[in-house]
Amino acid sequence: MPLNPDAVGATSEPFEVSWTSDDALLYAVGVGAGHEELAFTTENSEGVEQRVLPTFPVVIGYGRGAPMRAVGEIDRTQLVHGRQGITLHAPIPPEGTVTITGEITGVWDKGQAAVIDTVTTARQGDDELYTLTSSAFVRGAGGFGGERGPSGGANTAPERDPDHVVRYSTSRDQAFTYRLSGDRNPLHTDPSFAAQGGFDTPILHGLCTYGFTGRALLHAVCGGDPARFAHVEGRFAAPVFPGEELAVRMWETDDGVVFTTSAVGDGDERVVIDQGLLRTT
Repeated sequence: MPLNPDAVGATSEPFEVSWTSDDALLYAVGVGAGHEELAFTTENSEGVEQRVLPTFPVVIGYGRGAPMRAVGEIDRTQLVHGRQGITLHAPIPPEGTVTITGEITGVWDKGQAAVIDTVTTARQGDDELYTLTSSAFVRGAGGFGGERGPSGGANTAPERDPDHVVRYSTSRDQAFTYRLSGDRNPLHTDPSFAAQGGFDTPILHGLCTYGFTGRALLHAVCGGDPARFAHVEGRFAAPVFPGEELAVRMWETDDGVVFTTSAVGDGDERVVIDQGLLRTT
């Protein structure tokens, strides 16, 4: 069944979702934080107040924000994350409740694939706490006669050495921890399901890589202070395989901090997140 471009403008009914201190801690561990980041991985270290990683909103109410049914039936084996953005209006508390509303903002026909854009807004009372923008890339779902939509690059890195480089190692079992924060897609843990999607082995969640990248940005640019982390966006360019090393390169520009993330493994290096931009306060 072809996707429905008339789904643009469809909104979800507002719903409440809550999280606890444990949820924030589990997310931090799932994106690689540990003993060197006690403010994000413990709640009872002497003299250390618990804080929350700025990319945590991507798992709050995961899978419930956008009215995807309005778009039509989607083959999950062909679905990958295209882009993700987070705008923070205040630091995320270790526990809380928000009211979430999602909207379909674009259904684009890319020929061999389709792209679905969504915006999710989270409020605490009358105040916005954060806004998420996301694009889903659905292989084989194009050709339905819709508009092609925007294209082209953004947030291009300067042609010079980066100002900061942070390297993190992912665990071979990273996806098994990250999935406990909400994304149970078997593409990331089941070899047979991954094979249906054309992969020789399960791939790491794109948002897990995004979380590793957010940690690198937080510590290299914001001095570890989530209150300085205002907005981040990036495009998922290639999959990461659990166990690979990640290299996050950052360039300070007049528009913000432009960044890329590359995966390093078996002598190969490839860009996995590009067109990245961090804005700080």
